[in-house]
Amino acid sequence: MIEILALASAVLYGSADFFGGLTARRANTIATVVWSQAAGLVLLLLVLPFLPATTVSSRDWTWGFVAGFSGGIGVAFLYRALAVGTMAVVAPTTAVIAAMIPVLFAFVGGERLRPLTFAGVALALVAILLVSRPASAEGQANEARKGLPPGFGLALLSGISVGIFFLSLARTSMAAGMWPLVAARISSIGLFTVIALVAKRTLRMSRPAAATATFGGALDMAANAVYMIASRVGPLSIVVTLASLYPASTVLLARWILKEHLSWAQLAGLGCALLAVVLIVS
Repeated sequence: MIEILALASAVLYGSADFFGGLTARRANTIATVVWSQAAGLVLLLLVLPFLPATTVSSRDWTWGFVAGFSGGIGVAFLYRALAVGTMAVVAPTTAVIAAMIPVLFAFVGGERLRPLTFAGVALALVAILLVSRPASAEGQANEARKGLPPGFGLALLSGISVGIFFLSLARTSMAAGMWPLVAARISSIGLFTVIALVAKRTLRMSRPAAATATFGGALDMAANAVYMIASRVGPLSIVVTLASLYPASTVLLARWILKEHLSWAQLAGLGCALLAVVLIVS
């Protein structure tokens, strides 16, 4: 059951990222984040009355708010990266970095890392190099002039934030139910609403963009709920491994709907990224 929940969260996360990135191509990133996060919060509030009674501690609220800030920032970086870059490059890069965060956390905490884990870290670096290569000769020329491809740096920052988000949700208690996600959404929506006011960015968007943002936000909330349940009752390493496979669904949707093309190097990098996720936290 734990494995099924974790895999389900991966499918939902990947689908949510695709629709979030699609929305960010039609509207500004801040509006996309606020709309999608608000849609997820509304969905959660509608479901809460039908869930069992809970006992929420101050610790759960704290980790929920931390998850909201880190997750919101990670989603903003990710949506922007998906909007300006190739989804099949951005998604696996973010996933690899996000999977590495729990490993680094365990290392700082004094845990011994197995040789297989070190192999996964090395493979992750190779994967990042491969997936960051442009698909065409023209893209290679642009890369030589400009450095990293569009969205790649944002994907790295997103991966770090998402990794912290995964750790934060996993540290909440089962007794808290879904309330840490409420705290997370309140903090992320509040953060980006303030950013929108300071930056004088509009939160308005067209109906098609609002529709994809709402759908993506609902998928993301469902993914968070399923992941949080799995991480509370199962080994975090296994849950994070399977949840971090979410780029597969993002890539499939991008190839199916957007007709994105990949070079052989990028395909090899995608395979290495998925394998690295498994090795890192196995």
